[in-house]
Amino acid sequence: MGRIWHESARTYTLAGSAAKPRDCRDEVDPLTGWSKRVSSWGRLNADLHRWTVLGDRESVVATIRHGGLPFGNGRSYGDVCLNPGGTLWSTRGLDRFIAFDGESGVVECEAGVLLGEIIDVVLPRGWFLPVAPGTRYVTVGGAIANDVHGKGHHRTGSFGDHLLSLQLVRTDGELIECSANANADWLRATIGGLGLTGVITRARLQLRRVAGAWLDADAQPFETLDAFFALSGAATRDFEYNVAWIDCAAGGRGVFFRANHSASCDPLLPPSPRRFPLEPPISLVNRLSLRAFNAAYFRAHQIRQGRRQQDYRSFFFPLDNLLEWNRIYGPRGFFQYQSLVPPVAQLEATRAMLQEISRSRMGSFLAVLKTFGDRPAPGLLSFPAAGTTLALDFPNQGENTLALFRRLDAIVLAAGGRLYPAKDARMAPSMFAAGYPRLPEFLRFRDPGIASSLSRRLLGS
Repeated sequence: MGRIWHESARTYTLAGSAAKPRDCRDEVDPLTGWSKRVSSWGRLNADLHRWTVLGDRESVVATIRHGGLPFGNGRSYGDVCLNPGGTLWSTRGLDRFIAFDGESGVVECEAGVLLGEIIDVVLPRGWFLPVAPGTRYVTVGGAIANDVHGKGHHRTGSFGDHLLSLQLVRTDGELIECSANANADWLRATIGGLGLTGVITRARLQLRRVAGAWLDADAQPFETLDAFFALSGAATRDFEYNVAWIDCAAGGRGVFFRANHSASCDPLLPPSPRRFPLEPPISLVNRLSLRAFNAAYFRAHQIRQGRRQQDYRSFFFPLDNLLEWNRIYGPRGFFQYQSLVPPVAQLEATRAMLQEISRSRMGSFLAVLKTFGDRPAPGLLSFPAAGTTLALDFPNQGENTLALFRRLDAIVLAAGGRLYPAKDARMAPSMFAAGYPRLPEFLRFRDPGIASSLSRRLLGS
């Protein structure tokens, strides 16, 4: 098949069609001097930011010299992508594909390209992302900066494991080409580096071969955490992807999902996403709706358990079929709490967290439990490591929610675990330092011209 296209003089966009070069530009309200209120996906607040669109790699150096923060597509749940009172550099304007080799499966693109856009281009040619997080609406730059993971860490690791190279632009004007063979220390700092080492402008990724868009999937209900760990241990040997939904109000029952890529080449129907139509005045997630939904979901999978063929969209990105689903939590928004505890404590710590959540009478429709493999992390601040991760969404109920999180923090810390910064909006600096022992090493690579709400909260600047 060979090389399908290559960028020349900024002439290729997503489909490889000609496009006019776009310069970096500010979008500012002439009355206030500020451009817009920006929120993360959790919608906990919406603060004013100066909004600068990066639309041309050649203009990035001049644009970022006054300081700010890279902003991809705003799918981080907490405050890692926010910079209230400062500037956000929107990278979505850096949306060009640069090169794709259909024989090797190496794609090079700008940092603002969405993961879903990569899939749209490469899947018809027999390639797929080696790591797919829970949404396709993440930029390449954001996937690198948060070192996103998916349902197959035990086989394929995290996103940074498949990053061949990137270009990093610093606010002092320095351009750093990073790969395993050149500036490898900068590569390790930037993978999972929370956007604080510079602006990623382009990246080269190694894709994986697939036959088509389908997976051979399997769903198995379970009644206890012991059953979950037994299913997970067996599935890691035979299945590439493993994940469980867990009923956080029922003490440990759930549904275990596992899958491998199928040999089927059948075509897919066009996607037909719906949009959540409104913002309700209060959260629709409450104790009564939670128990009813979780019970119905569990019963449905008891009836439909077993193997079936499933398309990649419904397996990897089920929530993407409902656009703006984050509105369901109402005007106060929601938190996501995602923890990781090591294998030696995973059963006891997970059980303790679920018991604490059940006693609090708070919980989540979207409770995900999965295990990570034992493999070296590609980034200094990468979240995945050997152990078990539990991720839950909680409506923002103010101090009641924060008090629950402090109790969960104590369990995670006692187990020697950590929290995922991409999902966090309230972790204490001491917990961050305890969970990420390579933080002092990372700080040597920080760009002093870049800051975020998260960096000010956890690092002091």
